[in-house]
Amino acid sequence: MSESRAQKNGLIKEITAVSNQHIKDIRALERRKVRNQTGLFMAEGLQLVAFALDAGWEAETLVYAKNIKTHELVEKVASKVYAKGGLILEVSEQVLSKLTHRDNPQHVIGVFRQRYGTLSDLATDIATAGGDMVVAMEGVKDPGNLGTTIRTADAVGASALVLIGETTDPFSLEAVRATMGSVFHIPLYRATSEEFLTWRSSWPGEMVGTHLKGAVDYRKVKPKDPVLVLMGNEKSGLNDAFANACDHLVKIPMDGRAESLNLAVSTGITLFRLREGKLGL
Repeated sequence: MSESRAQKNGLIKEITAVSNQHIKDIRALERRKVRNQTGLFMAEGLQLVAFALDAGWEAETLVYAKNIKTHELVEKVASKVYAKGGLILEVSEQVLSKLTHRDNPQHVIGVFRQRYGTLSDLATDIATAGGDMVVAMEGVKDPGNLGTTIRTADAVGASALVLIGETTDPFSLEAVRATMGSVFHIPLYRATSEEFLTWRSSWPGEMVGTHLKGAVDYRKVKPKDPVLVLMGNEKSGLNDAFANACDHLVKIPMDGRAESLNLAVSTGITLFRLREGKLGL
């Protein structure tokens, strides 16, 4: 490893060895334990990193393949990171492949600091932003489902997403990838089940939950804004405590032999239905 150039704002280093400590530290972010300890996470891909920077996130570290350093967007991204005092690593293809574990590795990786809000701030944050929909997910386990739901919530104009209880990590590589950049746009909040149920009584609008039993057709519900949409675990759905806290319990009619819909699919159907008036559908 040799240091190329350094100024007071940013630091740029050229790295050719996979044993370099910077590379080891970034690779370690694949593990949730390390992400929790450091508060950092990875985002793979030039477009995804550029999206994050445009959304106001600051990269702590930027990694790119040396052979694309003159690419116009790479130069633009690197300049932003450098101006904010971030660490920039110019690496070989071999080093990059160790970071991504993919046959066709992304040529750019950004390391960012995680962002979570607290429930005590949520209602104020939403009111300040003029929002009228929040999505809450209880016990979601699949990172693809979570990432897709974050992307869908962004698409319908939801203002925030709340993670309740023991959930998969929204900042895992798979989840971030599935958001297609929306993780940098939708504010995330987290709470225990007890915290959420206690806070629920202060929500100024109504809460809609999906439920297979004792529910009405999702197309017949018109909740009071701001609406809080609650989705349950992939296997067990909403438990009684969460179901009882809802103002409306809805179901999506099915005509085939499938017992249920994928969580991300059912969330998408429900959100677009509830937002159809505002989306002009």
